[in-house]
Amino acid sequence: MALAKIVYASMTGNTEEIADIVADKLRDLGVDVAIDECTMVEAEDFLEADVAIVASYTYGDGELPDEIVDFYEDLKDVNLEGKYYGVVGSGDTFYDEFCKAVDDFEQVFAEIGAEKISESVKVDLAAEDEDIENLEKFAEEIAAKLA
Repeated sequence: MALAKIVYASMTGNTEEIADIVADKLRDLGVDVAIDECTMVEAEDFLEADVAIVASYTYGDGELPDEIVDFYEDLKDVNLEGKYYGVVGSGDTFYDEFCKAVDDFEQVFAEIGAEKISESVKVDLAAEDEDIENLEKFAEEIAAKLA
């Protein structure tokens, strides 16, 4: 069975909830899921998975959260050719750089050879009904590709 590894950073719980929504839907669709907070894993752990998923909030005006910076930097040195990736995250539309952490992780994944499996999902603060639908669609596209 395919394995999806989800690594998240969450300060308020919004991004953890986003990661959980994706994980729950993937499990419902028959995908094995490992989900971890970013300070509890290494970037190399993505090598064990078929799909690497990052869920991160954006801090302030386009900054990566402090707790995920080391993971982000380490990820640049991992070769994920032949693997898929997906990125989801939360931000605040009040800031000019809405959900920039999502864009930053997309760029790194592309640089290290991973193939994008589904369009990224950006959530304004907490996931509302439409966001949940988009996150579940994200998971469905991943499950379909892995099947």
